[in-house]
Amino acid sequence: MGEYIIKLPDVGEGVAEAELVEWNVKIGDLVREDTVLAAVMTDKATVEIPSPVDGEIIWLGGEIGQILAIGSPLVRLKIEGDGHAVEVAPAKPVKTEVAAPEVEKEAEVSKAPAEKSKPITALNAQKTSLVTSPFSANAPRDEGEKPLASPAVRLRAKEAGVDLRQVSGTGSAGRITHEDLEAFFARGKQKPGITALAPDNSVKEIKVVGLRRKIAEKMAIAKSHIPHITYVEEIDVSSLEELRATLNANKRAEQSKLTILPFLMRAMVRAIADQPQLNALYDDEANVIHQHGGVHIGIAAQTPNGLVVPVVKHAEARTLWDCAAEVNLLADAAKTGTATREQLSGSTITITSLGSMGGVVTTPVINYPEVAIIGVNKIMTRPMWDGTNFIPRKMMNLSSSFDHRVIDGWDAAVFIQRIKTLLETPALIFVEG
Repeated sequence: MGEYIIKLPDVGEGVAEAELVEWNVKIGDLVREDTVLAAVMTDKATVEIPSPVDGEIIWLGGEIGQILAIGSPLVRLKIEGDGHAVEVAPAKPVKTEVAAPEVEKEAEVSKAPAEKSKPITALNAQKTSLVTSPFSANAPRDEGEKPLASPAVRLRAKEAGVDLRQVSGTGSAGRITHEDLEAFFARGKQKPGITALAPDNSVKEIKVVGLRRKIAEKMAIAKSHIPHITYVEEIDVSSLEELRATLNANKRAEQSKLTILPFLMRAMVRAIADQPQLNALYDDEANVIHQHGGVHIGIAAQTPNGLVVPVVKHAEARTLWDCAAEVNLLADAAKTGTATREQLSGSTITITSLGSMGGVVTTPVINYPEVAIIGVNKIMTRPMWDGTNFIPRKMMNLSSSFDHRVIDGWDAAVFIQRIKTLLETPALIFVEG
């Protein structure tokens, strides 16, 4: 018998550490090659770590929420034959879900080739129940037994009040998939019973880990470092909505459907050409403003696990239709959990929108170290005075925040007024110069 040490692999270029967000095994478990052992997260991407060999878990290298250095021991296995230490190629990012996209797709999780190990016949004789054995169709798991599922599946089950031990898994090694949850829901087992009204004095402790902790850290930095000024202006988007409907009705089959975002992106590009200081990152430690020529627009997207910001690179070089296609591509990547670190980094200015939930006014927090964020509120039909009568118009507020250390209130107002003019007269968006 030998000992096999699995080290935390390099999960991204330039990444020195990762946060442990999930264990899928426990000490004493027997695992097969390619069994998912754990999930770690860095830079808003969660990746699963598979086992390269068959063996028995004899040691786990950390607790949930712990930050581990790349190359540090993650798992120790007892195996047949001689053992040694290896760094395992991680799987692709696990699936997350985003509210904005229209069609759901499952993430494709591909595992890198792993080193082959010797059979574990002797280990099988010691234990007959393997972690990787598929579960029977209706057999619930034993008390305390943790089912295999991705973080996204666990969160979805938690929100629905479903005990995953009661769900049959059809994935590899009995892993529970989103389709398994759908089948469980269809059988009606998720419906809670009717209970009498009673006071609830329970207190649940929820450890802040993973993406939620990263969001908390970044928001705290943004609010503590940046003196925000928020400027709100109403936009009459009646003409824009007519143009958008016409363009969508006449678009080619391969073209993406236009939302209001591509128009706003093109308007921002035009406005930034006149005020390039809005397209910048502020290094407040060195007191240096990095003003970018390329307009890289982050699109804040909400997921069940928290906020991610895919980035449309070089919006200044994209057409309206190209912007729409890139937004759809990034939204799909974020939703399926396949967005790369490159797609989730490098923004120079950000758009945040809650769609129909956008409210009337918001006070968006700047995506540090940027100096501006444009907030989109929902479109509402309101009576507007035209000088003679009240007429119905489609109105939308922009609630935008600026870093008051480097952006004066006047400049912020000029910027938003320029965007207002372009959106209210959308033909100007397409006029050169």
